[in-house]
Amino acid sequence: MRVIMARTVSTTAGLLLMAATTMLSGAASADGIVDNVNGMTLDKDGRVARFQALLVTPDGKVSKLLSAKDKRPDKLDWRVDLKGKTLLPGMIDAHGHVMELGFRALELDLSDTKSLAEAQARIADYARANPDKSWIIGGGWNQEAWDLGRFPTTADLDSAVADRPVWLARADGHASWGNSAALKAAAVTAKSVSPPGGRIEKGAGGQPAGVFVDAAQGLVGKVVPQPLGKDRNAAFLKAQSILLSYGVTATADMGTSIDDWLTYRRIGDAGGLRMRIMSYGAGVDTTVQIGAVGPSPWLYGDRLKLVGVKLYADGALGSRGAWLKAPYADAPGQSGAGFMNDTVMRNLMSRAAMDGYQVAVHAIGDRANAEALDSIEEMAQTYKGDRRWRIEHAQIVDPIDLPRFGRYGTIASMQPTHETSDRTMAEARLGPQRLTGAYAWASMLKNGSKLAFGSDYPVERPDPWAGWAAAFTRQDAEGQPFGGWHPEEAITREQAWWAFTGGAAYAGFAEDRIGRLAPGLRADFIVVDRDPLLASPTELRATKVQETWVGGEKVWERK
Repeated sequence: MRVIMARTVSTTAGLLLMAATTMLSGAASADGIVDNVNGMTLDKDGRVARFQALLVTPDGKVSKLLSAKDKRPDKLDWRVDLKGKTLLPGMIDAHGHVMELGFRALELDLSDTKSLAEAQARIADYARANPDKSWIIGGGWNQEAWDLGRFPTTADLDSAVADRPVWLARADGHASWGNSAALKAAAVTAKSVSPPGGRIEKGAGGQPAGVFVDAAQGLVGKVVPQPLGKDRNAAFLKAQSILLSYGVTATADMGTSIDDWLTYRRIGDAGGLRMRIMSYGAGVDTTVQIGAVGPSPWLYGDRLKLVGVKLYADGALGSRGAWLKAPYADAPGQSGAGFMNDTVMRNLMSRAAMDGYQVAVHAIGDRANAEALDSIEEMAQTYKGDRRWRIEHAQIVDPIDLPRFGRYGTIASMQPTHETSDRTMAEARLGPQRLTGAYAWASMLKNGSKLAFGSDYPVERPDPWAGWAAAFTRQDAEGQPFGGWHPEEAITREQAWWAFTGGAAYAGFAEDRIGRLAPGLRADFIVVDRDPLLASPTELRATKVQETWVGGEKVWERK
């Protein structure tokens, strides 16, 4: 996801922060037991291990997993009886955007709109309800979900709001839509030139049509009002609450800005950081500004760590910014665009690697993936050891390039719900014959790559249960298509679970702390309303998290 925009949010951040720093249980800093559970985890080899009780140390780690026959300690500071409920390790989202999730939830959200008319009505209603906002900011629109057959235009947006600027990010964050007032504020005209790595959609007479793709978003985004620190605090706390409600106890934050990092530090200093964040800076310059000499140590009791750097090889499929080896089937004159040439990518990767930062490269199109793999192969000759090069999304891969993912410890960081959301659009963009290597989870494992699963929230909901079900069925929530889309790329239920837990932890160099329940690891676990190994795909998608615990402390509970 790439979002070049800013916003302002009305908030009661002080109250939110006070709420976030209030303990939900008194379990921390004492020996305790969580007993009478239907407990299950995966061991380091990906095999299911079951238990009936969990012993927790005073510093929030697992002391021991107990069976029903094991004797319980006599002297404990606290006990919790879960009366047979199902307990699992916390889920880990290997690719998300924490602050964007929070801002999206607090601003105008169009992610559930089904038509342009519905979106226009939502925008107009929001503007009327917020007369004090100088700009209307939000996102989540998707012209494919609207069956529009084109990008929306400035005129479409002017009909909803014309008296002040409106700036709305596409669902994938790789395009934004502005009205006439926004374009005027940014002085964007027919003479404006698309920047490298971006595209201004043009209409009659070369006039900007209203949609700006990838780097072109900055032409308008630069004049959008910046949020205040209290607004950022509120957005983070909202995102944290959403993630914990889905059972996500840790996440990779892909593209952390300086302001994002400062927000995490403010919340951490105030004692409000309840989940774990593996941070990847937005480009080398930002990452070096944050880390100075290399990755940070784990902070706030293993709650926050700068791990690496996020780079972009291309854009997204939905906005035709994904870089392809051949033109788009539905736009023969376009093949997307690379965000940097080979030399620049290698220089940036080398600059990051020499200071020990892990490198994560966003690559969606087959040409972008090939370029990223070429760069990894060259870098691996110089930078030895356990580097765990990451390719984010890896959506459209030429079949001849799939075996290359198994080399040099390359991690395929993928999002199962992208396949269920994108399949019809991908068929339109590429044609069925070019989808052999698309969303190829099983092929990644067969070729020796490590899988790490996430959601790319807020592009998709940060719902690991939907992602887990999609991974072993290749079907959406309605069970479509029958038999699964390219079912040969489905993986097993247990492999998918591992990708959302141990695999995601491994991808962030955190497997020595989180990802499963075992002695010495952090006591991050969730209590759910069903056994996910016995649930049907439909039932698995309907899973409700009842409690979320991080470091042996209850941090969220369903009311």
